[in-house]
Amino acid sequence: MRFALNDEQRQFAASLHALLTDAGVPAVARRWATGDTAPGLALWKQLAELGVTALAVPEHAGGLGARPVDLVVAVEELGRHCVPGPVIESMAAVPTLLVEIGHSEWLPALADGELLASLVAPPHVPLALDADVAGLMLAVDLGTDGASSGSVDMATVTGGPVRSVHPPRRLFHAAPARPLATDVPGAVVHAFNVGALACAAQLLGAGAGLLELATEYARRREQFGRPIGSFQAVAHQLADVHVGLELARPLLYAAALALEARSSTAARDISAAKVAAGQAAHRAARVALQVHGALGYTQEHALALPLTRVRALVTAWGTPAVHRARVRESLQ
Repeated sequence: MRFALNDEQRQFAASLHALLTDAGVPAVARRWATGDTAPGLALWKQLAELGVTALAVPEHAGGLGARPVDLVVAVEELGRHCVPGPVIESMAAVPTLLVEIGHSEWLPALADGELLASLVAPPHVPLALDADVAGLMLAVDLGTDGASSGSVDMATVTGGPVRSVHPPRRLFHAAPARPLATDVPGAVVHAFNVGALACAAQLLGAGAGLLELATEYARRREQFGRPIGSFQAVAHQLADVHVGLELARPLLYAAALALEARSSTAARDISAAKVAAGQAAHRAARVALQVHGALGYTQEHALALPLTRVRALVTAWGTPAVHRARVRESLQ
């Protein structure tokens, strides 16, 4: 099985990176956190023009019908730059769910970036992200024992916003309002798996962004007349972060390939990737904070956004304990 990206995928990632670098995403995310979503929505339109919002939408509905690996490549880059908004929900989980249950009427608008979507899926996704800007909000039942009832409903906001450790993540309570589909547990679980895979990709991207910030700072910051990056205690920690991220990436790609093949091991592989990406990103956050010292604790510093995003996403779309349990159960 080949895990390396092809030239087209690498070029797509590079184009996306260039766009987001020029877009001033940190300032956009900070304004999104205050409720000023206009710059963020404008950025989403730029992403739509590049085809990012259309990746999970099939061609017959105006999308690109891309492979899960292509979606992972894009979402990893969005995580690296901390793009605000319901990325996992609107670009991955909801389009997948709509395709699975045969409701295609919203898919063209999702592909064009004209419509944003959010989702609640208790118990693992108990709150709806950015429900106030989502024109489509769904509620699904994942079940507390791993057995979904298979219900899909239109949802309505019942309270919020709820404060998140990552300020741009604006969370809302939501509840089912109108049935959309019943007895489709396979569709519900598949959509959750796609969401968990996208969450793992965002974590890996955020970890890579933290490593870049820490490495750059270690090159510039001097102590005793030398860059701190030249000290073994710092260099070894940064190297360990790099190794952790690179070891998690093949798990992420393997999970995407298993999902595409509808393999019986897909859920297990996605859970393994989620745990590995979360661990790697958490280590990146911890080391980046240590390298920056007291400066890294300030909300105004560039480190604050990826640092808090990792903290939020590690437990999003299933906690590490939930995903470890899925791996363990699959091996019994």
